[in-house]
Amino acid sequence: MKFLELINKCLLELNYKQVNSYSELVKNDHKRIKTILNIINKEICSTEGWNFLLRKTSTLLSAGSSEITNTVNGRILYLFVAGVRHDFCENIEPFLSNNPKPRTYTSFGDKLLLPKFNEDKIIDIVYYTNNCATDDEGIEKTNMDAANDKTLIPMPYAEPLLVYGACLRLKANTEYFRFPYWQGMYNEALRNLKSKTCAAFKHSPSINIFRR
Repeated sequence: MKFLELINKCLLELNYKQVNSYSELVKNDHKRIKTILNIINKEICSTEGWNFLLRKTSTLLSAGSSEITNTVNGRILYLFVAGVRHDFCENIEPFLSNNPKPRTYTSFGDKLLLPKFNEDKIIDIVYYTNNCATDDEGIEKTNMDAANDKTLIPMPYAEPLLVYGACLRLKANTEYFRFPYWQGMYNEALRNLKSKTCAAFKHSPSINIFRR
C-alpha cells in the first residue's frame, strides 16, 4: 500500500477530510500522521528478525589482509568466509594483535576484522536491512516521504499495523471511544505477521493445549 493511501486511511479512521494529492498534506495533523507512520514502520521493522528484511551481499577479502570495509546497512546475521561460517566476537583485542580465534570476526569502526588468509577469500554476509521502505522504482530507503513510497512490511499486515498503530499514537488516549478497537486490530495484525511470515512452517509460533 502506497504512503498516500496509508495517510488517507488514517484520516478516514480519525474522521478527518481525506486528500487527493500528497501536496495537500500541509496541516499540522497531516505532518504528525506522516511522522508517526514512519516511526511505527521503523519500530516494527527493528523489533524482530523478520524474513522480509533479510538481504545478502558479497565482498572480497584480499590475501594477507585482515579487514574489509563494512558496507552493510543493517544487522549482520551470518558471515561466511569461502562458505565457512564465522561467528561474531565482541573482544577486538585478538584481532588488533593479529591473534584472533579461527572462524571468528569482529567490527571496529567502519571495518570488519577477520583472520588473515594466504589467498583471496569471498565473504558472504546475510543481514537484516535497516531500510524500511521503497520508492516507486523499488529502491530501498529508510523513510516513506513521497506519495508512492511503500513499506517493506508485507500486505495484508502493513495496513492494519501502520494505520491503527498511527491512530493509537496520534490520539494516545485510552478513553477515546475507538481506542480499544484500534488496539485490538493492531495486536491481531502483529500476531498474524509473526505467525504467518515465517518461511518454514515448523518454526511458526503455535499454542499447545494439554488435558489433565
